[in-house]
Amino acid sequence: MSASAGPVHVSPLHSMVQDYLSVLANERGASAHTLRAYQRELHAFAAFIAATYGKEQSVSCIEHTHIRAYLGTLYERGLSNASAARALAAIRSWFKWLARAGHLKKNVASLVATPRLPKHLPRVPSIEQMNRVVESVRDDAASWPARDTAILELLYGCGLRNAELTGLNLEDIHWANEAILVRGKGQKQRYVPLGDAAAVALRNYLKERSALLAAGSGINSFKTPALLINLQLRGLGKPGGEARLTTRSVARIVKRIAILRGLSADVHPHTLRHAFGTHLLEEGADLRAIQELLGHERLSTTQRYTQLNTAQLEKVYDKTHPRAL
Repeated sequence: MSASAGPVHVSPLHSMVQDYLSVLANERGASAHTLRAYQRELHAFAAFIAATYGKEQSVSCIEHTHIRAYLGTLYERGLSNASAARALAAIRSWFKWLARAGHLKKNVASLVATPRLPKHLPRVPSIEQMNRVVESVRDDAASWPARDTAILELLYGCGLRNAELTGLNLEDIHWANEAILVRGKGQKQRYVPLGDAAAVALRNYLKERSALLAAGSGINSFKTPALLINLQLRGLGKPGGEARLTTRSVARIVKRIAILRGLSADVHPHTLRHAFGTHLLEEGADLRAIQELLGHERLSTTQRYTQLNTAQLEKVYDKTHPRAL
């Protein structure tokens, strides 16, 4: 008879990583995507420290040179500057919490410089191109034209993220106020205007959605809170199933329509969000207003996101500042 396995030893660093992840999940409302990314990056760093300096290495003994050495191993593995920057961002956030919680006297991660990243600005379709794509969703490019038109209207007309779009429920459409309740990153909520074109597209889609649910259920109508559902109603008959459209499906839908209407093959749902912000700016919208509509915490994010350039800034200045002559 074999001896029973003893308790699994968890190193101090891995234990502190788990404590921080619990804080992110329970106190800060981090998204599942953020939690997965931080878990991956921080446990990888903890494993490196344990393998290099000993399993019982205390977090208080970690120096900024150790963090730089870890980033060096990422480069040796062929990872890009962007990947190293993501890892460093997670480590910095962890060390910041460790210092605030009293586990460290100083945050040594703040001494490590961020890897230099290329200034890459994605190409954004013109207003004319976007109008042509949104207004030409037909059977040749879409399996469900009414739904897919609504998808494009919400991504481009409301500036939603892909995950925000797929997370929408029927109750989030506030018809009386002509607004949509959007749940963004970190479980933050904001209202965005529901434009006339988006409202028409939604009403057309909802009629077909109701008919599909009724036809698919036989005698009793299926019900689901999800605004956007898949055409096959996959998963709806299972406990907890909602037939909710996935972000991956939305990405495929957007890419197929965009390519068939002459746009670049690198178009994805976030491209439409870029276009939303960029076109608002080009038409003279206030940066703060764009920031609120996009749900950005920092204005600097909005500036990068909307591809600000000197000519655009000068245009806004000349149009709005009282001393611009």
